Amino acid sequence: MPLIELPRALEDYFAFAETDSTRRGRRFSITLPYFSGQRLDQLQWWYHVSEAQEQMFDGTGVAVFRGRAVLRFRQHIERWLANTRQHLHGNEPIPRLSGLPADVWIAPVAMPADASELEEALVPVDTAVNS
Repeated sequence: MPLIELPRALEDYFAFAETDSTRRGRRFSITLPYFSGQRLDQLQWWYHVSEAQEQMFDGTGVAVFRGRAVLRFRQHIERWLANTRQHLHGNEPIPRLSGLPADVWIAPVAMPADASELEEALVPVDTAVNS
C-alpha cells in the first residue's frame, strides 16, 4: 500500500503564502491541509529568501527556492507518513490521513545523497515561475 494514494500529485494539494517580510528578506509558507478522522489539521513548511537569493538565477531566485522548498516538504511528508505508519488518501479536495494496517511493510524513504541529486529533482524554473 503506498503512503500517498491521491488522484493528483501531492503538490497540487499545497497552499502557498507569503508572510510579512523582514529586513533579512521574504518569508514564505507551504501548507498541506488534511482530515484526520473528522478533525481538519495541517502540516506547514516555512522558508526564507534573502534579497541576494531573490536576484540569483537571473532574477528567478524565488521560484527556484520555492521549488527546493516544495521538494523538501514532500520528502518531509513522506518520512512523516512512514515513521507514523499512516497514509494520505481520498478523492476530496482535502486528503484524509489514516493509519496503515499492521501487516503492511513500508519501504524506507530514499533521501538524496548529496545536493546534486536534490538539484536534479527540482522543478524546472519555467514551470515554477508559471505556477
